[in-house]
Amino acid sequence: MAQAGVMAEMTDPVTNDAARWTAIAERDESADGTFVYGVVTTGVYCRPSCGSRRARLANIRLFDTPTDAEVTGLRPCRRCDPTGPGRRARRVELVARACTAITESEEAPDLRSLAAEAGLSPSHFHRLFRAETGITPKAYAVAHRSGRLRQALDDGLSVTDAVYAAGFGSNGPFYASSNQRLGMTPSQFCDGAPDVGMRFAVAQCSLGAVLVAASELGVCAIEFGDDPDRLVRSLQDRFHAARMVGDDADFAQLVARVVALVEDPGGDHPLPLHIRGTAFQERVWQALRDLPAGTTVTYAEVAARIGAPRSMRAVAGACAANHLAVAIPCHRVIRTDGSLSGYRWGVDRKRALLDREGA
Repeated sequence: MAQAGVMAEMTDPVTNDAARWTAIAERDESADGTFVYGVVTTGVYCRPSCGSRRARLANIRLFDTPTDAEVTGLRPCRRCDPTGPGRRARRVELVARACTAITESEEAPDLRSLAAEAGLSPSHFHRLFRAETGITPKAYAVAHRSGRLRQALDDGLSVTDAVYAAGFGSNGPFYASSNQRLGMTPSQFCDGAPDVGMRFAVAQCSLGAVLVAASELGVCAIEFGDDPDRLVRSLQDRFHAARMVGDDADFAQLVARVVALVEDPGGDHPLPLHIRGTAFQERVWQALRDLPAGTTVTYAEVAARIGAPRSMRAVAGACAANHLAVAIPCHRVIRTDGSLSGYRWGVDRKRALLDREGA
């Protein structure tokens, strides 16, 4: 009789909610925290991702919250702990601690020591870190050291001192990849890129001022702003000793193509691009370039497309680091609820671009 009373108080069978049943069948961790399901034959309730043996469909009931499940007499599953932080949260915490260890260490910890601190095998930790961040622990450490290196050079340290201060063990491996890390040689970076030729111009479009800059390899910056002078100063501050060349006839044609792309972001306006970022950023940017005009995706969908489904925050960071507005269409990335998230050049410009594409 007691069991019958429990069943009477439960919600309708899960077959009435196909989306939730799919989440349970696939043990979808992204659904954890949105609902729980109870099993009348065992008297427990679980997370959607619970790894326990699957109950018969007729014995499963849905609940919006753990409290709703417990009111009917069910108790939390000990295996998936539906009232605790969950496996995903624990993994995120482990990875966050590892990232902190990398950023706070003078020399990057090796994989074995990071895994030991997390209580996992090196191979398991490596897979977990990559799944959550989209990059390997080594790539994360290299990116962090490269950032420290740029700061050290900006602070006036010599190249050798900056290399060691950033945590690189020796000059040799760093110099071998300095162009990739800095976009130029260390001495050029320290001197403000004196031997790097860069053409630039500021044009007006319907979204305000747009700065276009290009190296010999292609367009490296498309930046919107309300103050043309500020856009130029920002570019000059980054490369204060570069050979800045103003507008000329050939470059004016390139700028016109950029403006055409802004006014018609869904049109065919190919541009030669000089794309430079981390390996992960470039994967994200390529995925965005593959999106057809007029479509939108969420950060989670982009993460899935690049094979790193749990790296939504890293995807958002890559979008924020994009300096090629419209050419790399980060304006097509929206939140899961369909709202417009932050945009480097303002949400109003993002909305305008999407409206023009009919998204």
